[in-house]
Amino acid sequence: MSDLLLNPWFYAAAVPATILIGLSKGGLGGAMGQVGVPLMALVMPPVQAAAIMLPILIVMDVASLWSWRGHSDAKTLKLMLPGGLLGIGIGWLTASVVTDDMVKLIVGLVAIIFFARYVFASAERRAKAQPHNTIAATFWSAIAGFTSFVAHAGGPPYQVYALPLRQDPKVYNGTSVIFFAVVNAVKVIPYFLLGQFDATNLEASAVLMPLAPLATFAGAWIVKRMRPEVFYPFMYGMILLMGLKLTYDGIASLLYS
Repeated sequence: MSDLLLNPWFYAAAVPATILIGLSKGGLGGAMGQVGVPLMALVMPPVQAAAIMLPILIVMDVASLWSWRGHSDAKTLKLMLPGGLLGIGIGWLTASVVTDDMVKLIVGLVAIIFFARYVFASAERRAKAQPHNTIAATFWSAIAGFTSFVAHAGGPPYQVYALPLRQDPKVYNGTSVIFFAVVNAVKVIPYFLLGQFDATNLEASAVLMPLAPLATFAGAWIVKRMRPEVFYPFMYGMILLMGLKLTYDGIASLLYS
């Protein structure tokens, strides 16, 4: 057994992180998932935390795919998946240049601006569903693929495009589950080539793995019982919390590094 698995602080951080990410994967707000890797980063390097979480995310994706089967929008996936794969490629090529702190700051600011836009629109009128836009879908999905690759933080860019579509909550969650299941599966190849999977990290992933499907099914169970008028304000609130947290972490790390 590795020294990491003998460290009680690893479990103090990793167990809550896995549960929060699982609830998020089940559909209960992106902000919960964004807390996971930063929480684990309190006791280990962020890159190691991300590498440990990727196999767990893939198991969660399988549980999410089962929970949300039959609920998806083919057009959203058709427009966004190519951009997501492009973003992964950019992340792979720039892995040695872009820092986690820079990505946290960018993702956090995007999330805050998105929330502000939602509040401004709601103050004037009830937000109306927006039509699909190929250029916007490609741009935001590429950002989502990139930030997912470097920091497991693809949720906010995806939401910037997808939430204004005002899809039924079940369709929204089912579509996002498929998108990120594909993204996470593709990420395995560059992660492996970059040497982020070693015996210690894989062993840690295996220990945490049983929590993944349980937390994911719990999140899906809760969301399926939420009404649209509750779901969307809740989701935008989660985006604001996530944006504030990531922006704070990014600025603090850049200032004191």
